[in-house]
Amino acid sequence: MPELARTLMIQGTASAVGKSLMVAALCRIFRRDGIRVAPFKAQNMALNSFVTSDGLEIGRAQAVQAEAAGIEPAVEMNPILLKPEPGMRSQVVVMGKSRGSMTWPEYSRLKPEMRDVIARSLQTLREKYQLVVIEGAGSPAEINLTSDDIVNMHVARIADAPVVLVGDIDRGGVFAQLVGTMELLAPADRARIAGFIINKFRGEKSLLAPGLDFLAARFGVPVLGVVDQVDKLRIADEDSVALDDRPRRRRRLQEPPSSSIDIAVIRLPSIANFDDFVALEHEPDVTLRFIFDVGEVRRADLLVIPGSKSTVSDLKWLRREFFVEEIVERAFHNRPILGICGGCQMLGEWIEDPERVESKHRRTEGICLLPITTRFERGKLTAQVKARVASPTFFGTAEEAGEISGYEIHMGRVERDDIATAPFQIVARNGEPCTAADGAISLDDVTVGTMIHGLFENDALRAAMLRTLRKRKGIRAAGGPGAIASREAEYDRLAAAVREQVDLAALQRIAGLI
Repeated sequence: MPELARTLMIQGTASAVGKSLMVAALCRIFRRDGIRVAPFKAQNMALNSFVTSDGLEIGRAQAVQAEAAGIEPAVEMNPILLKPEPGMRSQVVVMGKSRGSMTWPEYSRLKPEMRDVIARSLQTLREKYQLVVIEGAGSPAEINLTSDDIVNMHVARIADAPVVLVGDIDRGGVFAQLVGTMELLAPADRARIAGFIINKFRGEKSLLAPGLDFLAARFGVPVLGVVDQVDKLRIADEDSVALDDRPRRRRRLQEPPSSSIDIAVIRLPSIANFDDFVALEHEPDVTLRFIFDVGEVRRADLLVIPGSKSTVSDLKWLRREFFVEEIVERAFHNRPILGICGGCQMLGEWIEDPERVESKHRRTEGICLLPITTRFERGKLTAQVKARVASPTFFGTAEEAGEISGYEIHMGRVERDDIATAPFQIVARNGEPCTAADGAISLDDVTVGTMIHGLFENDALRAAMLRTLRKRKGIRAAGGPGAIASREAEYDRLAAAVREQVDLAALQRIAGLI
């Protein structure tokens, strides 16, 4: 039997304290140091997801961490994914496949099985790698959830992993976060905490000295580092809570400069895979806004209706908030609109759900800008795809856009009317050749819908679209080729910040590597 990998676990004092990025940074650091490392998160609750090369669905954060580690994402890295839905339900994805929509009590009855799934997945990774860096979820000190825990200290125990506790100073009260978490942990679990990291710092670090000394004296646990906030990383966030940290641009605030392309993404209540837009955020002449206010629709150079975990519910929200009238008005005035996945489905004529897979409504009228009907089915399509431009739109031509890589995650089957034209043609799914039309184009060519996620990670296609938008607006590009950093360069930038500000020798000793 092969020697099992060492383990190191990163837990946090709360959600969104930076656990996912810390794990990504450590995966890149250890990879650069010649260690075969893999990430692991037993259970992820997120609407940003990823499709592996074998067509299985995992959390986006673990795919990012695997990429930082220089390895292929695998379903064992995130064996359980919970995708929140309206009505206090979640779609439960186990080993990459949907097990259906459940309430918390229904899911809790699966916990014995899930513990076995987690243990097997962790064992598989430990047999293949030298180090597994494990991410916790939320806080380990949620005393109302401790007895039901399968993602924090439960995993630390089965992995016999030392734990580094991360606190977010940007939220305020970081010392109370760390002390409170330690005090609420059971003694055996508290003994697993081998170090603290204070994350997202801005300012003069010497001012923290009394607090750092207090932590070390009170718990006998070292503070391994204070890590500065690393701004504007081209790395996907785990879930939509990260959008709360972005400025909400209102009409009363300063308008985007007239020399930039203004792209507005409607922040749907159940927005999914908003990481589709990370690359656009880093273009030097693009202002990307996630909008709540219907008044912000008209002035955008491109309006995007993004993916949704609850298409019908979010469509009803668009109607209730008067977005639909503004979207139709945009189309009437020949201003570009893009729908991605659920957004594409909403832009169609009808959404049919005879088996009530996604909602209680058997038939819902869409926005009626695309000549398509969506029919929901119980089977879920998850696939990595290769595609090409089939018909010229604001995405440019096939020659301009080149080969396109992306992925599909959806339960609805899109059917085009006889008059419909598809913007893209899928030529391969999960490595197998195929010929399948994707999405639809409106009869006036102003509205485009696609079921493919990840389009804007394709440099040539993104550049072709921005050229079209600049031409429409009458402006020139602000940056030339290579103006946007690659994801590889961004992983290195993140890793360099952590390497400089964390005691890696101590961390290696904690993990048993030296």
